[in-house]
Amino acid sequence: MKKHALRVYPSKEKLDRKDQLAWKMAEIASDSAPIKADVLDMVINRIIDNASVAIAAANRRPVASARAMALAHPRANGATVFGMPNDQKFDCEWAAWANGTAVRELDYHDTFLAADYSHPGDNIPPILAVAQQMNKGGKDLLRGLVTGYEIHVDLVKAICLHEFKKDHIAHLCPAQAAGIGTLLGLPTETIYQAIQQAVHVSFTTRQSRKGEISSWKAYAPAHAAKLAVEAVDRVMRGEGAPSPIYEGEDSVIAYMLSGKNGKYEVPLPEVGEDKRAILETYTKEHSAEYQSQALIDLAARMKTKITNFDDIEKVVIHTSHHTHYVIGTGANDPQKMDPNASRETLDHSIMYIFAVALQDGAWHHVKSYEPSRAQRKDTVALWHKISTVEDAKWTEAYHNADPDKKRFGGRVEIFFKNGTTLVDELGVANAHPAGAKPFKRADYVRKFDMLTEEIITKDERNRFVSLVENLADLTPAQVQMMNVQIPMDRLVNNKRDTKGIF
Repeated sequence: MKKHALRVYPSKEKLDRKDQLAWKMAEIASDSAPIKADVLDMVINRIIDNASVAIAAANRRPVASARAMALAHPRANGATVFGMPNDQKFDCEWAAWANGTAVRELDYHDTFLAADYSHPGDNIPPILAVAQQMNKGGKDLLRGLVTGYEIHVDLVKAICLHEFKKDHIAHLCPAQAAGIGTLLGLPTETIYQAIQQAVHVSFTTRQSRKGEISSWKAYAPAHAAKLAVEAVDRVMRGEGAPSPIYEGEDSVIAYMLSGKNGKYEVPLPEVGEDKRAILETYTKEHSAEYQSQALIDLAARMKTKITNFDDIEKVVIHTSHHTHYVIGTGANDPQKMDPNASRETLDHSIMYIFAVALQDGAWHHVKSYEPSRAQRKDTVALWHKISTVEDAKWTEAYHNADPDKKRFGGRVEIFFKNGTTLVDELGVANAHPAGAKPFKRADYVRKFDMLTEEIITKDERNRFVSLVENLADLTPAQVQMMNVQIPMDRLVNNKRDTKGIF
């Protein structure tokens, strides 16, 4: 790996394009570095993981709406949409829209946390959709996905978007464009222009994850996917993009991030070096914001030592800056304490999540968010006794450059009315690579089976899993079949409707 220095250049100080970050990323995307077996194995895991959470969310309103929009754009040689039959194809950008929303809806797929936040699995829907429409095989798809993960993770390691209240799709969209470029074997110049357009159009504010969080949280990565597909399509026709997008005098750094004096160092593999960033990412065992994963496991452990929840006076969670200010009381969002809040808001309230996990000793992707669960009087009472504080120790661990030393949990102090306390801590979730029970292939398949049970048939389950497990050897015709089909009588919005414009 080599760190690429990044700063703003006045227009009069010309920066050669080969020294620009977008060009460096495009060089990585257009190289032919080998892919190791452990990386291939993890790509397969994440394709299975994405499919599991997408199918589980198939009939939720945001996903059904996105699918209905996609169904208005059929294309004979297009891409498949999760849940729909494999012989029905749609424009790849709209398939990416529908599938990206399905993958993101339950907040239940992979994550990477560093200088900023990310869900690198959001790279999979657009790259797969383009692969299907452009008749690409498994090896090409594999290479594209590895690039998407690499570029995404490297940007997240170096550039904090949250500090300037920008949503994290600003790192996702250029990664998706780069991955599509790799998939299609495009020249460095073309990928460079696509990355620049993707960056330019994907900067949005973090209001999408603040206050009363709406269904747009699920749509945002899918919106980035559409933008990435359109960026690649346009530059393949010979068009250019705003340049230099990161370093320019009026660039995203100058006016959307740290300003004209801002400096960053972005780690990137050398040209020809294998891309291994996917191995630094981690999936979720629980359907909730990643920074709650270890705390859910900790709550289950602490529950065994509590006999009466009414005896609790207060609960204080000592955790990182990000956890405290994004999903903790440091966010100062009253909605995070509201029993009538949306699922999306409750998913970003560690106070609610810890209360339910402490009482139930478990977490369920549907039951734990039901209004009747959130409005239970004893839960509300406990929930409102919980607060978070930033602890420098946990903030430092959160940002540790060594992936084996990163920590995303916290220390919990439970104070009882009789003056006693219960204290425990957990650094990483059980499912984390450094956790008590790291996820392996069998765990991904188990999660897939748990989430898709009673939604798909056993034959469809076996067909899909066995197909994906042979990813590197798949023909273009087999890549066309990388979709999980739901019996039509179990799927809402499986035909074009007239509720919207499309």
